[in-house]
Formats: sequence, C-alpha cells, structure tokens
Amino acid sequence: MNDIERHDYDVVVVGAGGAGLRAAIEAHARGARTAVVCKSLLGKAHTVMAEGGIAAALANVWKEDNWKVHFRDTMRGGKLLNNWRMAQLHAQEAPDRVLELEEWGALFDRTKDGLILQRDFGGHRYARLAHVGDRTGLEMIRTLQDHVVAQGIDVFMECTVRHLLKDGDRVSGAIGYWRQTGKLVAFAAKAVVLATGGVGKAWKITSNSWEYTGDGIAMALEAGADLIDMEMTQFHPTGMVWPPSVRGLLVTEGVRGDGGTLKNKSGERFMFKYIPDFFRADTADTEREADAWYEDKRNNRRTPDLLPRDEVARAINSEVKAGRGTEHGGVFLDIASRRPADYIRRRLPSMYHQFKELADVDITKEAMEIGPTLHYIMGGIRVDPDTEATTLPGLYAAGEVAAGMHGANRLGGNSLSDLLVFGRRAGLAAADLAKRTPSVRIDDAQIGAYADRLAEPFQRSGNENPYQVQADLQETMHDLVGIIRTKSELEEALVRLERLRARAARVRVSGTRRYNPGWHLALDLDNLIGVSEAVARSALLREESRGGHTREDFPKPDPEWGKRNVVVRQRDGRLELATEPIPSVPDELRGLIGEDKPTGQVATGAPAAVGGTS
Repeated sequence: MNDIERHDYDVVVVGAGGAGLRAAIEAHARGARTAVVCKSLLGKAHTVMAEGGIAAALANVWKEDNWKVHFRDTMRGGKLLNNWRMAQLHAQEAPDRVLELEEWGALFDRTKDGLILQRDFGGHRYARLAHVGDRTGLEMIRTLQDHVVAQGIDVFMECTVRHLLKDGDRVSGAIGYWRQTGKLVAFAAKAVVLATGGVGKAWKITSNSWEYTGDGIAMALEAGADLIDMEMTQFHPTGMVWPPSVRGLLVTEGVRGDGGTLKNKSGERFMFKYIPDFFRADTADTEREADAWYEDKRNNRRTPDLLPRDEVARAINSEVKAGRGTEHGGVFLDIASRRPADYIRRRLPSMYHQFKELADVDITKEAMEIGPTLHYIMGGIRVDPDTEATTLPGLYAAGEVAAGMHGANRLGGNSLSDLLVFGRRAGLAAADLAKRTPSVRIDDAQIGAYADRLAEPFQRSGNENPYQVQADLQETMHDLVGIIRTKSELEEALVRLERLRARAARVRVSGTRRYNPGWHLALDLDNLIGVSEAVARSALLREESRGGHTREDFPKPDPEWGKRNVVVRQRDGRLELATEPIPSVPDELRGLIGEDKPTGQVATGAPAAVGGTS
C-alpha cells in the first residue's frame, strides 16, 4: 500500500478529449482543484477524428437556421429516442460554445464577410457545421489543450484509470496505473467526471484508435451506475476500405457535404433507391433535383447522399451484399468528377493526403473506395440532462461515454458541439458539488482489493494470448452484432462472449509491469467483453429496427419501442436489463418535430421505392 502514488483533488476528469478538457476548464474556472487524467498523450484524443465540423445554428450561411430547426433535426435524426432536454440544451447552447472557442483562439474557415463558414452535413436541414477544412476536431483539441495548459490545470498523461473508488454509495475517487512504469496511482476526489469515449475496439472494422476499450462505461457499470441505449451503435458509412492496414479509417462526411457522391461498381448513384418514406417529404426525389440542390439550397431539399448515417450505412451494406460493391467489399465515393482539384485540396486537405499517402489514390482524379466502419456508440452512461450527473452521487459523465443526447442515431457534427455543451455543464456541476462536500474518505481496503485485481494477470496459470482473445472478440462483434442483427446471431454472440470471458480469465502475462502492453490489454479485455455483452443483450431485447439498431427479424420501427429506453444495470456481477419510459417531449417542442410515424427502415437489401411523399 505504501508503494501506491496518491493525489487529492476536488474534481478529477478522466479523459482528455473535447468533453474532458472542457469539463476541466469549467471546473477550474469555478474554483475547484482540478486534474485531468488521460490514457494516452495530451492532444491524442479521438476528438481529432471528428473532421467535418461543429454543428451549431450560427445562421452565418442560412439566416433561416436557428436552435429550433437544429433541435428538430437532432430529434428526427435520433428517431425520437433522444432525451428531449439534452437535445434542446445542445441546440440552444452550441452557438455560444463555438464563439467561445473562437475567443480562445480557434481558427475557422470564413465567409466572404468574415463570419465563421458553415458546411452541409447529413441530416442537417441547413449548412450548419463550423469547420477548419477537414481538421476541425484537431483545431478544437489544440484550442482546448492550450487553454488547459495556460490555466495551469494538472494533467496526468499515459495514466490508465481502471476502477472507481466509493465512500458508501458515493464515488470518492479512482485508481489506475502509469502505463510506462506500471506503478499504481490513486486519486481522491469530491467529484469524478468520466469523459473516456466509446468502445470501438470491440469490433473488427472501426475508425476508433486503441484507447477506445469502453473504460468509462465499464467502470460506471461496475460501480452501480445505469446505462441506456447500448444497442445503438453507429456505423459511419464511409471508412477507408483499401489497403487492409487502414481499413476502417474515417473518411469525413465533409466529402459528401462538399459535393461527393456514392456510386456502386457500375458507376450508378444508388442512394436514390434507398430514400426512406420517413425523409421523403424534404429529400430530393431525382438526381436532377439533387444536382440542383448544390446550386439552389433554398428549396430546402437534401441530396440522398447526405441522409443520416444509419440510412447511408445500411444502403452501402445492401449494395455490397447484392454484389454491386467494389472488389474490396466497398463502394465508391466520388468528388473528383464534381469539384476542381484546387477546391478539393483546399477544402479537404487531410483526406487528400490520407488517401495519397496511405492508399496511393489521388482523390482529385479518382474515386475513393469506402465502406461502413464502427464509429460511435449512442448508448452509454445515463445522465441528468442539465448537470450530467449519473445515477451515482459524485459521478458525472460527458461526451460519447454518456447517453441520451443522440437517441438512436447521431447526426454528423453534433458530436463536437455535444462535447463542448455537456463538457462545460459537467465541469460546472462537479465543481458545485465539490464546494458543498467537505471531504471524502478513501478506503485502503478497497484500494488493496483493486491492486490485487490489477496484478492478477501476472499470477494466472493459463496460457491464453490477450491479442488472440481480442481478435476473436472483434470477429464475434463484427459477424454477429454488426449493422444487421437477428435473434439467432445475437444469442450466438452471447454464447461466444461467455467463452471469451472464460478465456480472458486464463490470460497470463509475463515480464514486469514496465512497458508491458500485453498486461494493459489483458486488463482491457474485461471492459471490452463486459461492454460487448451489454450491447448484445440490449440488441436482443429491442425487437424493432430504429436508427443504429437494425433487426432483420423485426425490420420496422415499433411505436411502442420508440417510447422506451433499454436500461442496463450490474447486480452481483451479472447484467440486469429493463425497459423504462423516455421522458415525454413538452407540447411546445413536440410541435417542432412532429409525431414519430416512420413507415419502414431499410434493412437487408430491398431498396425503398422512389417517388411520392409521406
């Protein structure tokens, strides 16, 4: 116990992406002694992968835009499974958060009048995304990181937090280890903010980097917090397909926002076959109208290439399954035939260099080969919409690790504004709680028990390889809990997950704790398998298709399921699932979004009929 490094703060923020940094900035500004703990290096956050822009109704390009339209788009995109209050606060506060970033030094692309330029993105009625070429997330992290450093906030880099500490029923800190030395470190805190991102590394093809192993979700679940909507996983429609070494790497939606179109191997713009009735009333019906949309956006129509991500991903999946995909199992994304080379290099510099350097493809001359990639999880820790407090006193969550804001499907660009809006709110509430809390107690026996668990992989007698276990987990989730799901496959996934859990318990690592990635992964497997089980069980329970969750055996949305969240809790080491009503949308806001009357959801390859409105 004497070898465990210890620190004491008012607020500890776990995660240094957009939500974590914004939470730390706010907590510090409110007078709380604040620390940021991040698994990787400062600046190496998954936020940098959000390239297209920050969604906010600034109305710099279209004066007709406002928070009410943004709220409507978010709710409709989320298939009305969203927490309405979170969607409202997000739409109302996003413009101020973007302007705040600008005040702190963020450099945005500009209109000819010098205002922040905004681009089109899937599911948004108006051009709404404030951007910096296709490097918006990177600029956002740079700005927030510089602000954190300038304020003198303590940052613990390359430090993995593994378990939450509790004082009775409240969270009182966390314990983890330094990745370089393996030395254990404990943090006492009056409030803990989780901003740890998602769980993409449970899937074979993902845009997520190595850090995304479900740490925050697993820690909160273990400590007794509620999860919701874990079945809602988003497959971004456009990830790199070739070469295999970069399969799944994100291709920003900004390519389509700037005019790129999706084509099958025959050169057909296939998205016109997949326009769902749910969107037809405000979607271009013909290719001619879609082309005109680029020149005359005042008709309020959208090209089907910019339908919400769940719709586009399923359409691409259907084309590939029908044999109309590319030789590498994707489709083509073409901007070369629609925009001049200098325009592409100026607007999409990262995409130009990414394809040129990694795939030897010049996107100013030829099409990109793309396909769906696991990108985001809409589900996560259940939070209060105003404060981001979880169901555990002393614990807050913001960003991708928290659920409710995006419902069944996140619109592109809403992620970055989500981080800013709710990161700030989490930091504010955590600091306020810290002021009201005189002290917290750290239980040495609890620390000792977690220390023993962290050392366990060195002491096992098994011979399982952690990398092979993770690879088999990724195959299971890709094959059985992917874009299209069925009861039999989900049940098979749960059987395999139990086997994988047993194998993970037999993983033995050798050597010391210093620079030992095998040990790190052996510990990550518990989180990956646990969160994967929550996803699979939630997907099995929800017997409908909605947003990011498509059941081939229940291909249509069910109005009754549209009124309920799937809630996951852990009791005595086992998962318990229940359904609970979603908070009702007030009448004054329901009038903005209309009723939930979807007529179908493209599932397995039968294109929706083109023509008519609903």
